[in-house]
Amino acid sequence: MTKPSLPDLLHAAVTAVGGTERPGQVAMAEAVAEAVDDSAHLLVQAGTGTGKSLGYLVPALAHGERVVVATATLALQRQLVERDLPRTVEALHPLLRRRPSFAMLKGRSNYLCLHRLHEGAPQEEEDGLFDVFEQATPTSKLGKDLLRLRDWADETETGDRDDLTPGVSDRAWGQVSVASRECLGAAKCAYGAECFAEAARERAKLADVVITNHALLAIDAIEGAPVLPQHEVLIIDEAHELVSRVTGVATGELTPGQVNRAVRRAAKLVDEKAADQLQTAAETFERLMELALPGRLEEIPEELGYCLMALRDAARTVISALGATRDKSVQDEDAVRKQAIASVENVHAVAERIANGSEYDVVWYERHDRFGASLRVAPLSVSGLLREKLFADRSVVLTSATLKLGGDFNGVGASLGLAPEGTQGDDDPVWKGLDVGSPFDYGKQGILYVAKHLAQPGREGSRTDMLDELAELIEAAGGRTLGLFSSMRGAQAAAEAMRGRLDMPILLQGEETLGELIRNFAADPRTCLFGTLSLWQGVDVPGPNCQLVVMDRVPFPRPDDPLMSARQKAVEEAGGNGFMAVAATHAALLMAQGAGRLIRATGDRGVVAILDPRVERARYGSFLRKSMPEFWYTTDRNQVRRSLAAIDKAAKEAG
Repeated sequence: MTKPSLPDLLHAAVTAVGGTERPGQVAMAEAVAEAVDDSAHLLVQAGTGTGKSLGYLVPALAHGERVVVATATLALQRQLVERDLPRTVEALHPLLRRRPSFAMLKGRSNYLCLHRLHEGAPQEEEDGLFDVFEQATPTSKLGKDLLRLRDWADETETGDRDDLTPGVSDRAWGQVSVASRECLGAAKCAYGAECFAEAARERAKLADVVITNHALLAIDAIEGAPVLPQHEVLIIDEAHELVSRVTGVATGELTPGQVNRAVRRAAKLVDEKAADQLQTAAETFERLMELALPGRLEEIPEELGYCLMALRDAARTVISALGATRDKSVQDEDAVRKQAIASVENVHAVAERIANGSEYDVVWYERHDRFGASLRVAPLSVSGLLREKLFADRSVVLTSATLKLGGDFNGVGASLGLAPEGTQGDDDPVWKGLDVGSPFDYGKQGILYVAKHLAQPGREGSRTDMLDELAELIEAAGGRTLGLFSSMRGAQAAAEAMRGRLDMPILLQGEETLGELIRNFAADPRTCLFGTLSLWQGVDVPGPNCQLVVMDRVPFPRPDDPLMSARQKAVEEAGGNGFMAVAATHAALLMAQGAGRLIRATGDRGVVAILDPRVERARYGSFLRKSMPEFWYTTDRNQVRRSLAAIDKAAKEAG
């Protein structure tokens, strides 16, 4: 039998989802097929509307080996599992003569735990809490959520929290879910045979395509305990998020509340001497944290060092005691013990990591108004980790709409541990980058406007000239504005100012749920939506209701961000340009993502306005501009107002 050609397979899949093949999608599929066949690595920039999910799914399915697809967002996971994969598999079945199977796999805490549901979560007596199911009244929000979860447990086939609609509070879900370290294990659990998390893992073991998230991929790579099934092909979508997600997984934290919780959980299970040793260390730690000032600790203060060693040693003693003793009089003792061990092991691991010290780690204090002080440790870089763990023994394809910063892939490649394209040594992973473009004509559909006449933004203080400019732009656009701000304080100040000046609805992130805000923004053309980070990347509103995207300033990392400043300093000490490698690259990635909110369909028109003159005046400005879609560029404020007014008029006439 003749093997079906890739063009035939792609055509069948695209037709099945009701789409049209695009040149970029074809080029991507061909490049992915070549990389997979050659066991090579590929970075693909595919603009919005390219159809990149089919661009990688079709060649991966055609290859015939197991593939893992890791994404950053729930929305894309759902799109793949509920829309793209079912239709693609059915479309390719007559050509492939097989029907590839697929499954979704998440971390254990995403699945309902039947043991927790039926036996209740172990509680600390000192908290004054008993069985939350009994304590919560049926009329309270918590009680209603828990009753819903009990009913849902009998109905659901997956136990996946994301399949529960409407959702429940984090507090309610915490009572019926369990972290992997606290899980009894299927063999010891009375409900192991029915476990939703175990069933998901079994489905993944048998599937040809496994859909997961960046965090689980990072855990699989970092912790050395495989949670993903063996696979020959790894595809990382939304790859611009990977480094931050891996950094998050590799970050450790100690707080007084966390340490005290470990003490309470262990005290019921170990002898008094071991418990007192941990309690004493915890009290010293809490006293030190009351005095902690936010910022990086380039050297661990002597008193903190002694405290961390005391915590480490006390935790080790308790862990040994927990393994050696077992009190059958404690009800549901295995679950209580597992929870205690997990808490104490975390304290031990983080205290030991910080106490030992490493030139490859960054340690700092944080302080939050609500949560108090915390001690954190994160890797200075994850590039070496990714180079070693990600690119060995499999073909890796990374794709996103924003991988090419400043005109090439080398910046993103370096963050992944990849040597510059074409300069790899014998031991370096071999890769290539490909920009397949976009179906949109950015030069005709959009304008990039930089307000070079404004004063350069400072670290503090109100920018009255920027607020004047913002009000004039919104008026010219007739609303239809997505305001992307570098800080919540800036978004709040702008929202307050615009509500006082303009007769149109101004929505502000935090005043309602993000989903509700986006729905309201998309429903009314006169409405504006202001917010911070999640809006830079999480808004998809095609059509005339989003025709002006405003960025208040270049979103550089805060100068006092301990991790980013440490990374910048490390690059400089190695002879590189730390500002460009870290701060400018961080800003370019966010700005590229933010600018991508404007053109979401072939009929969209509009303006991206940057109210920071440094994008025009500063030496790094061209790097930032090259990282964004190739809009028509101008600094002429009058031209932009005329264009916005014309776009607004056309939208009103069409509507």
